[in-house]
Amino acid sequence: MVSKAASAHERRDWRLPWPLELSPILAGALEVFYERGYHGASVRDIARRVGVTVPALYYHYENKQALLVALLETGMEQALDRVRQAVEDAGDRPEDRLANLVEAVVLHMTDWVSIAYLDTELRYLDPENRRRYAGLRKRLEQLLMDTIEQGVDDGVFAVAHPEDTTRALLGMCQSVAMWYHPDGPRSPGEIAERYAEIALNTVGAHPPPRPAARKVAGERSRRSGADAQAKRMPR
Repeated sequence: MVSKAASAHERRDWRLPWPLELSPILAGALEVFYERGYHGASVRDIARRVGVTVPALYYHYENKQALLVALLETGMEQALDRVRQAVEDAGDRPEDRLANLVEAVVLHMTDWVSIAYLDTELRYLDPENRRRYAGLRKRLEQLLMDTIEQGVDDGVFAVAHPEDTTRALLGMCQSVAMWYHPDGPRSPGEIAERYAEIALNTVGAHPPPRPAARKVAGERSRRSGADAQAKRMPR
């Protein structure tokens, strides 16, 4: 039983925190994986956290990897939905589309640090699960590359290698999950603004700031869903 992102069938303000609807088993697995890492977590640990028996957990998920796959895919599906809305809201200007896209990715990372951090556990996926998840990630990569190529075609981006630039910008955004903490000095909105500016500078675009959007992003909540309870543990 795989939980779906709450945003799957409705539009939301992509700059505000999005809830991620997880079953109790997936929510418990997310907490344990985040605290102990995938390798350090056991099915028994997860069952104990959820308050069910191990056989009951296996009734819903075949094994520990199935839990990881469900969480990764649920998180990526929500990220994709959020990014698509951000790009649609930007209109036709490549500068605005790129800025919104990067902001949306960073806000997803800060809202759901625990689920975004699981991306580092891909080495534990078997080949078939890794290919399926890679297909979801590729959709996000393609959205970004299409935006960059549009900017190059329109003459507003100075990028010689769109594919390499796409990977570099996505890597920059994904790294947020490695260091962000909700008690840090910068709000998610402020971080997202800065990363959007870095992305625009990277492609050679320098549009004026968007005050209304910045204000909304800067005033958004610092915490969301399960991450209000998740604690970063040393690894």
